[in-house]
Amino acid sequence: MAEVEAVGTGTGGSPGTGTATGTGTGWRRPHGPLQRYYGPPAAEAAEAVPDPADINGPHFDPEVFLTKVRSECPLGQLLAREAALGREIRALDSDMQTLLYENYNKFISATDTIRKMKVDFRHMEAEMDDLAANMAAISTSSARVSAALQDRHRRSAQLAGVQALLRKLQSLVEVPGRLRRWTAPGADPVRALHCYARARAVLRHYRHLPSFRAIEDESHAIMADLAQRLRARLRDDTLEPKELTECVEMLLQLEEPPEELCEEFLSHAGARLETELAALEAELPPADPSGTAATPPPASDILDFVDRGSSAFVGNLCLLAASYRSLFEGRPGVGDGCLEAFAATLTTRYFELLERRLALERGLGDTSLLVRALDRFHRRLRALLELLPAAGAEAGAALVARAARERVARYLRALQTFFLGCLGDVRQALAAPRPPSKEGPGLPDLLATLASSVLGQLKAVLAYVQLFTAKDVAFASLPYFKGEFCVEAVREGLVVAFVRWLCRTAQGFADSPAERGAPAAPPALLLLLARLCLDYEATTISYILTLTDEQFPPEDTGPVVTPGPALCAEARGAAQRLLDHYVQVQGAAVAQMLRKSVETRDWLGTVEPRNVRAVMKRVVEDITAIDVQVGQLFEEGVRRAQSSDSSRRAFSVYSSSRAPGRYAPSYTPSAPMDTHLLSNIQKLFSERIDIFSPVEFNKVSVLTGIIKISLKTLLECVRLRTLGRFGLQQVQVDGYYLQLYLWRFAADERVVQGLLDEVAASAAHRCLDPVPMEHSVVELICERG
Repeated sequence: MAEVEAVGTGTGGSPGTGTATGTGTGWRRPHGPLQRYYGPPAAEAAEAVPDPADINGPHFDPEVFLTKVRSECPLGQLLAREAALGREIRALDSDMQTLLYENYNKFISATDTIRKMKVDFRHMEAEMDDLAANMAAISTSSARVSAALQDRHRRSAQLAGVQALLRKLQSLVEVPGRLRRWTAPGADPVRALHCYARARAVLRHYRHLPSFRAIEDESHAIMADLAQRLRARLRDDTLEPKELTECVEMLLQLEEPPEELCEEFLSHAGARLETELAALEAELPPADPSGTAATPPPASDILDFVDRGSSAFVGNLCLLAASYRSLFEGRPGVGDGCLEAFAATLTTRYFELLERRLALERGLGDTSLLVRALDRFHRRLRALLELLPAAGAEAGAALVARAARERVARYLRALQTFFLGCLGDVRQALAAPRPPSKEGPGLPDLLATLASSVLGQLKAVLAYVQLFTAKDVAFASLPYFKGEFCVEAVREGLVVAFVRWLCRTAQGFADSPAERGAPAAPPALLLLLARLCLDYEATTISYILTLTDEQFPPEDTGPVVTPGPALCAEARGAAQRLLDHYVQVQGAAVAQMLRKSVETRDWLGTVEPRNVRAVMKRVVEDITAIDVQVGQLFEEGVRRAQSSDSSRRAFSVYSSSRAPGRYAPSYTPSAPMDTHLLSNIQKLFSERIDIFSPVEFNKVSVLTGIIKISLKTLLECVRLRTLGRFGLQQVQVDGYYLQLYLWRFAADERVVQGLLDEVAASAAHRCLDPVPMEHSVVELICERG
């Protein structure tokens, strides 16, 4: 019940007009159920929506309330509500007795209401009892209805089972007709197989019944006819791989022997793959065991060949392997290694055809095209190996590695050919005739052009070879291309091999023509090659090896590589050999002039000398030209300190330790002197001169070596001649002229002086009338000459 304030006037227990306090005798606020009964204050009641079903509201209507309760609440809630209302009524009676004396007038007015409510509640209790009885009856009826429904459902299920069995029996009876219809030519045999597979187990289970046996026999005859037609189709050579797989799969579903089907499947697929290999082989020229016939160029490039082989042969072989695994794997009677052996034979032949096609790539061609072809081959082969691990993984990897090594070997031969061509250009430039007013290219320009051309070609080759190890290339991940290819094929087989070949080729020009069977190389070429090898030893080899190691990094645990110092030592040895040979060639050329001039002259009948012989002037000119030539490529070198009168030294026909003025006046035929004894005594105290000692890499050392060879030859030729007085004097004039000009080219002037003294002493020893010319006259003749 809602609580309300009791506000009124009058006496006799009614509250006054004033507000009551807690301790006065005024009215008190109703509480408990009575307060709820009297309802909310007027303001709240005005705002509330009238609800006749609200038992606590001012607009309560018992009939509406009972109707709502009976329609919405089940019996249990009605009984609970009845008990709750009874408790509230008893609570209200208690509160009424308590409040009787507090608000008697209001209690009197509320008594009628309560009485009316009691009557209403008694009516409601009666109606609730009726409702409970009705609900009990309804519950009993519901139980009977539920039992009837369950019985009906059970009967419906039995009826459905009987109908399903009838349908199955009907479908079994219709199986032969369906099979006959679906196995007809042009029909759908797959549906027939599915139908037969569903009915076969039932027919076998009930084949002891005559009707079922007849259906099974008829169905079996129909499917046997289908199997014969499928086997006939299996022998058709034009059958596509997909159709072949479907045909074999249907035969397996018909429970045909798997071992026979496996053999026929591989035979048919093998014939098709053999046809594809034959088409590839038709593009290749016939093999010539003798190798004498000229091989025509291939009709298509290597990439097209690999594409056709990959898409046709390798692709169909992958389909074959996948179909074989899905059809025969795990079936009894089928060998485990049949497919592997079958595929290994075909892939071996395919590798042989690809090997023959790669052998036709005789030139360098487009390396990127070759790398793309090998990459595509390796990718398709890797897809095949996922299905057939034993289908030639090692053979395929070895084929790619051989192709890469062969291309590197061809690049090496191309580098060698290029270097020989550059040498040919250099020789042609050196030998080309030039007008007197126009100078040809100098040795430094030729050397720079040769070195830059060779180095640029080598760097270009390394860039091409690096395509084999690019990150987007599949076979670059093979262990071979991470280790052996970088070290053995590129660094050792290409770079180191080319540098060694270059050094050997350059050093080969230092061999004699008789050993090489070719004309001798020009001296300028020897000098240029010596400088080239020396530059390789100084910087180029280190640069090339560093560049190679950066582009093709070797593994830490890889094979041993050739150290750079070893290559530098080879290059320096070749340079030393070339420079020594250059000295010998130039010295021999000058010596040849001197030898001819000595051997063709009559030294006994010669006239008194008035001039220096022309050959001596030619010798000085040639030595000067050699000095200019060597100076273009090599440094000056260190000379020994020269004496102050080197160009004016008195030339003696006896010994360098004897002054000419001392012995010349006293030399008379009546007082002969043992010149041979004097010469031997002089040799004891003179420094030994090594004529053919190795030269150093500078201009002074080279010129010294040439001068020593030339003067030694002059000495030996004079020793074989017999001279008269004027012949001795001519030798004296020629020797002094050579001394005037040659000392400045030598590292030590004493070498020139010593050899010329020996020439003069030998001439005096071989002279029949050894009367030397006055030194002043010799100087005058040489200055005038």
